[in-house]
Amino acid sequence: MTSLGEQIAALPMRWDKNGKLRVLMVTSRDTGRWVMPKGWEMDGKKPWAAAEIEALEEAGAKGHIGKKEIGIYHYPKQRDGGSALRCRVRVYPMIVDTLSRDWKERKERRRKWFTPKAAAKRVDEPELSELLLTLCDAPHKIPLISALLS
Repeated sequence: MTSLGEQIAALPMRWDKNGKLRVLMVTSRDTGRWVMPKGWEMDGKKPWAAAEIEALEEAGAKGHIGKKEIGIYHYPKQRDGGSALRCRVRVYPMIVDTLSRDWKERKERRRKWFTPKAAAKRVDEPELSELLLTLCDAPHKIPLISALLS
């Protein structure tokens, strides 16, 4: 039997001054690759609330998070000792209102805004890349995102 790790992630987004969608990515602490703010589910917290906390701790992002996942992706999380745990990550869309200059993991990570297409090229997970690419055309028409905008 293989175990599956359950994680949650925030997909922080904003529109730039030219009306183009940008997604906020952070570097992972171990390899420095570009990822979304994510982590394990938290006892006593709804999954989207946990994702909102991860966005604040890992990226300093504050805003409105959706209560329904916009997608799911899988990846192998490297464990101490060299084994990998297959993780399923539920992704919640988040419209960013503000970025803190001073946040919990600022000394451990970098953050950067990307177009969805540029972000899709930088992530290692094919399913996450596909999810990001769905945001390239008319993201404001995706029901879960338009609900956050209203």
